[in-house]
Amino acid sequence: MQHKNLKKSYKFAIRTSLYVTLFTTLLVSLFLWYYHTFNWQVIFFPILCYILCFAIVQYRVERFIYRRVKKIYDDLTLLESTSLRQQPITTDMGTLTREIDKYARDKKLEIETLKVREEYRKEYMGNVSHELKTPLFTVQGYVLTLLDGAMEDPKIRKKYLNRASKGVERLIYIIKDLDMIAKLEVGDLMLNKEKFDIVELVRSVFDLFEMKAVKKEITLTFDMEYTNPIIVYGDRERIQQVLTNLVVNSIIYGREKGTTEVSIESLIKNKVIVRVTDNGEGISKENIPRLFERFFRIDKSGSRKEGGSGLGLAIVKHIIEAHEEKIYIESEFGVGSEFSFTLEKTE
Repeated sequence: MQHKNLKKSYKFAIRTSLYVTLFTTLLVSLFLWYYHTFNWQVIFFPILCYILCFAIVQYRVERFIYRRVKKIYDDLTLLESTSLRQQPITTDMGTLTREIDKYARDKKLEIETLKVREEYRKEYMGNVSHELKTPLFTVQGYVLTLLDGAMEDPKIRKKYLNRASKGVERLIYIIKDLDMIAKLEVGDLMLNKEKFDIVELVRSVFDLFEMKAVKKEITLTFDMEYTNPIIVYGDRERIQQVLTNLVVNSIIYGREKGTTEVSIESLIKNKVIVRVTDNGEGISKENIPRLFERFFRIDKSGSRKEGGSGLGLAIVKHIIEAHEEKIYIESEFGVGSEFSFTLEKTE
């Protein structure tokens, strides 16, 4: 049994013993005087009385407080308060109050965090359900139509099978992205780091989406002519995925006859920053903090028409963080957006 800071209980015992001694001495003195037996030896009575009272009161107070405080500790221990369990039991009310207040604040914060996570989980599950439901119902609709007799017409059969196939492809795309983001979050996705030319990688991404950009008359360009290679160190395939997501988003949300511009700048000796800038519709300030959340969409309808899993930017963020690098976003609604990320540069 351990006690800590018994100052207040001592004060209580001293005062209580003094009151009891004074009252008892007065009572005994009156009794002796009444029976005519009062003498000088009575002066030893207050001293003995005070010592005995102090010992009894102090012991009883400590036991009384300790038992009740211990019960409080035991009750809190049932709530998994590891911080309280590691500390000695204190019988000082001030110390105990501070410990309980701290425990209550910690629990309140923990409960609020759990509530936020629960809301996020509900929203996430709703989003997953919605994203999977759309292509599933599409495939089901075409298959049922074929089974109801449309299969007899070769043209309709081919058209509906092609549409069903696209629905299945989107399902596979969503599931692959879900699998990737799950691995990225738990650190199971291994990065195959190597040296590569980031300029050449950007050019290859431009080539891949040139036709998609032409449809909206969007120009894919560098901010300047890069005549020399810029060698960086990272997972080439994953960084290509990052650039692909950023460039495709700039095309989807870009305005017609707009521009998507990529710049590569040296930050310090061993770092470069890659910027993807567009002059599209931009992002409002209230949406920017949620931009990298899974399934979060600014345009709920338009982005679905373009396909995609709704996980692109979440995957981008995790890939960059897996490289131990940073990603940034600057945007003004109606003006455009700039996504940028850092990479390790090699000599």
